[in-house]
Amino acid sequence: MCSNNQQPAGGQSRADLYSDVTNRIIAELEKGCVPWVRPWDQSKAGLGLPANATTNRHYSGINILILWDAVIRRGFSAHKWLTLRQVNAVGGTIRKGERGTTVCYADSFIPKEEQERAREVGDAAHSVAFLKRFTVFNVDQCEGLSDYAVSPPAPDNSQTVAEAETLIRASGADFRIGSGEAFYNWREDFIAVPQQAAFFDPINYYRTCFHELGHWTGHPARLSRNLEGRFGSEGYAREELVAEMTSAFVCAQLHIQPTVRHTDYIGNWLTVLRGDARAIFQAASMASRAADFLLTSTDQASRAA
Repeated sequence: MCSNNQQPAGGQSRADLYSDVTNRIIAELEKGCVPWVRPWDQSKAGLGLPANATTNRHYSGINILILWDAVIRRGFSAHKWLTLRQVNAVGGTIRKGERGTTVCYADSFIPKEEQERAREVGDAAHSVAFLKRFTVFNVDQCEGLSDYAVSPPAPDNSQTVAEAETLIRASGADFRIGSGEAFYNWREDFIAVPQQAAFFDPINYYRTCFHELGHWTGHPARLSRNLEGRFGSEGYAREELVAEMTSAFVCAQLHIQPTVRHTDYIGNWLTVLRGDARAIFQAASMASRAADFLLTSTDQASRAA
């Protein structure tokens, strides 16, 4: 998100947090700024996925968008984050006056009353979902953390990117290169894309391949999402959100910086987000699972080689 909005307040309810993040994304889309397509050429941090500085575990789902927003808007030089407890544990300190960034994760629990009810009637207990918030700090906001402030590799904007080619092969997807347009046929389970030479900027070939691979992960044999939405429908717009963010997340992980800025579906996305404050959370979560599915396939292929 490209604007100077504040992060959610500490006492905010789950519903308020859904609405706050969704409203900020709607505001950016209305200005023609797609939050998951970042202006990385204007960023000190370069391209990459946000990660915890001590565990190196990547953040996922909506937290990617929240932390990308903070990196761009506040001029941080790294995609590394820690909680206050982690900063203290490694002997660092937060600089005076620094403000953290609120991120969240979804979980569920079974209330005691529901457990008792389920035991009495012999029924399955129903869990209650909740959204928990916590605060993280960028390594730039800390002192004594020089070992963790590592800049990511520069993006590879050459015509052929070895890691991207490896991912495409490792996916096992049926790629049919040479089509006049890019699409995924879920009924016959194949991907069609133009040749790389057909792209005005060759690096965008990979962004397109990852977009279609995002759809490909939704097949019933894989992550099983609903792919039956007709063009222009709400279901279609929701799936396009997932595929767009999957491509952005994979590109970030592979340090590929596309130059294309697709805005074709903004109107449809706005309709979905205005009608459902949770839609962007759900789409970002699905996109993280899709990106992990693709990246894990690459890791497994590398280990087997």
